[in-house]
Amino acid sequence: MTAGTLETTTVTKVAGRIGAVVDGVRLSGDLDAATVQAIRDALHEHKVIFFRGQEHLTDEAQLEFTRLLGDPVGHPTVNLEGEYVLPITSEYGGSASQWHTDVTFVPAYPLASILRGITIPEAGGDTLWANTAAAYDELTPELKELANNLRGVHTNVYDYAAVAPTRDPEAFKRYQEVFTKVHYETEHPLVRVNPVTGERTLVLGNFLQRIAGYSRDDSRLLIDLLQGHVTRPENTVRWSWQPGDVAIWDNRATQHRAIADFGDALRVLHRTTVDGDVPVGVDGRPSTAIKPVPAEVAQAA
Repeated sequence: MTAGTLETTTVTKVAGRIGAVVDGVRLSGDLDAATVQAIRDALHEHKVIFFRGQEHLTDEAQLEFTRLLGDPVGHPTVNLEGEYVLPITSEYGGSASQWHTDVTFVPAYPLASILRGITIPEAGGDTLWANTAAAYDELTPELKELANNLRGVHTNVYDYAAVAPTRDPEAFKRYQEVFTKVHYETEHPLVRVNPVTGERTLVLGNFLQRIAGYSRDDSRLLIDLLQGHVTRPENTVRWSWQPGDVAIWDNRATQHRAIADFGDALRVLHRTTVDGDVPVGVDGRPSTAIKPVPAEVAQAA
């Protein structure tokens, strides 16, 4: 396998609406600009792209590649300052077995995530991705108009990657203390406009707790209605991991979840993320931070 050139790179769709395998690229921080652009283009088109046979990657090399796609950013509460690699491990609740978009409880949530398979169970442990642009496109005109005018409140009140309490209550408690040491809350438009492609995508997932201006019960009905379109089988792709696999997804246009069907087997993947931009809704209004209070607001008070 070469370091990666346009001549050696092929892109093959995995599912009808989302997902493609990229062959002929050996991921590293030394890829040429044309190949990096081809990866970006494939990501915009297919939303999640997969690379087999990347066993040569270390955490450092994965981070160097991540920098080619943008500025790396650590998890706001789990990573220490300057740490950019986040282990997703079943020992500490890495099943992530609910549909989510990464870190939507902050205003400028990640643009993209890169996940590398380290230790993979013999059976099970697949990951699903869903295309939130395709989900928006299939809405009726009336539902689109409704969604265009809604804003949702996202928070880190619980962790999508936390251990289920029934499995290891103490580990769950420790992880929750770390994950919620700072309480984040952000209001996002329910429909954001991608600044590169112009696509409209639904901003949902399990960090979304309520719809601004609606009661708890009405919020849940609206969320369930729209989320049901996102996770329709036609809008999803399923990936069976092998050690050395790398998945990159457009975090502005997807949701994902792991399938926790691997019992007590160990499952370890390492994630890096690319810093994102503040979403802008159809009406031109950006996302706004609610908690913690933005510094400029605190100073004005």
